[in-house]
Amino acid sequence: MRRTSLLNRAGGLALLFMPLMASAPALAGEFVASQSMTAVETTKGSLVGGLDDGIYRYLGVPYAKADRFMPAEEIDPWKGVRSAVTYGENCFIPQMKAVAGDELFNPHRYLPMSEACQFLNIWTPAIKDGKKRPIMVWIHGGGFTNGSGIELTSYDGHNLSKEGDVVVVTLNHRLNVLGFLDLSAYGEKYKQSGNASVTDLVAALKWVHDNAASFGGDAGNVTIFGQSGGGYKVRALMGTPAAKGLFQKAIVQSGSRADSVTDRESSRKVADLTLKNLGLNTDEADKLSEVNYYDLLAAADKAIKDATVQGAKDARYAPVQDGAYIPENPVGTRWVDQASDIPLMVGNTLNEFETVINHKTSELLADNRSTWDAAKTKAKLEERFGDKADAVGKAFATAYPEKNAADAYFIDLRFRPGAIRDLDLKAKQNGAPVYSYMFTYESPVLDGIAMAWHCAELPYVFANAALVKTSTGAGSDALALSKKMSQAWVNFARNGKPSAEGLPDWPAYTTDEPSTMVFDKVSRVAVDLDRKLLQAAGAL
Repeated sequence: MRRTSLLNRAGGLALLFMPLMASAPALAGEFVASQSMTAVETTKGSLVGGLDDGIYRYLGVPYAKADRFMPAEEIDPWKGVRSAVTYGENCFIPQMKAVAGDELFNPHRYLPMSEACQFLNIWTPAIKDGKKRPIMVWIHGGGFTNGSGIELTSYDGHNLSKEGDVVVVTLNHRLNVLGFLDLSAYGEKYKQSGNASVTDLVAALKWVHDNAASFGGDAGNVTIFGQSGGGYKVRALMGTPAAKGLFQKAIVQSGSRADSVTDRESSRKVADLTLKNLGLNTDEADKLSEVNYYDLLAAADKAIKDATVQGAKDARYAPVQDGAYIPENPVGTRWVDQASDIPLMVGNTLNEFETVINHKTSELLADNRSTWDAAKTKAKLEERFGDKADAVGKAFATAYPEKNAADAYFIDLRFRPGAIRDLDLKAKQNGAPVYSYMFTYESPVLDGIAMAWHCAELPYVFANAALVKTSTGAGSDALALSKKMSQAWVNFARNGKPSAEGLPDWPAYTTDEPSTMVFDKVSRVAVDLDRKLLQAAGAL
């Protein structure tokens, strides 16, 4: 059955009887939402959005529909005019808490949740003007279990759209047990249930393609970009035949740590144990459509743990390499052929989970690394790296001469190795170029204790350093870096090469010359930046 929303979604607040008014130019600082000024026609009906500071925005736009465990389908046309001035519901998630454990550095936004969560949001400088702007489709993080297209304040697309003259799209899609429970063993109708979430993403890209012109965008120039779990999803889409042709470029931010897919044997094992945990037989899979979400989630969460204990190779919520919808691992021992002609950018933050996510803010403040002397630095490096400490310290100083010796204690060893693998394999593919970056800028907030944490680059990519000032400090260095990074992302979306005024030339990462842009107060390009450092630490 169709899942119901926590809010009344009847007609999407259809404005059937709103009188048409003579249009008038919007004043500076004024917010306008009017049929005469902000209405657009989509393939499914009319939308009225908002106009604020020169940017049109259309929020909570439905792009698909789906019954539980079923693939996404086209939505039905609506009658009249639908308002698009508030965000749509997010997917149900296990718990509503800050991923980083600190709202100061990663401020979040949470809204009502629903299984009917297929909504997207659009920011654009103009509508119906005949121009073909690059379209940048953001795929949110949170692994495959949490998050939404508006979860982080950093995700707001207004400033990126305005400063870059691009169309920005963010979206929600099914997650966790709703998006990845593989019931394919229990009937043909469930053959795509393990990839229900991916069918949502494909449906969103199809909607963007079909409606690009109405929002001043170019359907033939779409870039998908995502961070953390969003990066995993970007990689998955690069190997999904149904997504071929719906985007032309891709950016993976801190999203290469693990495979983007799981194997069918593991996914079916999880499904089998989920049924058992709910007291259902294998011929009662249809009853899962009526199980309360939180009961279903608890049963599946337990099934993942049980399957792992019972020897499942890769029991988790993730897209399923099923031989059909996702035929092979998008990037395993190689990148799939489908990815060959897609220009790619791959990068990380220097510290990822090693600061405010793995350590308490109070601990980092009380023992700020900036106060460590040489003896304490040596002891701390030995604490983490053992007999590799001296080699790590020397390799770190070579890779990051602008940093202090104590900073080596907090380097990431989990995310970067996967990124180097992805970069090396893409370079070997001899197709479209691939570009590498490393974000090392330290926010001055709380005396720099957070360093370059997981998610730290997001305000800069979205041109939101001033919007998320508790994260960035919003000082002159942060604002300057925000301008450069957001422009580099925009130029990559526009023409396939990242560049920006004030940055050195950013060469592609190649087998012969694996170049990486290092983003900091003074950005630089390094060749084979950190391979020897990771090798010294035993991570490569």
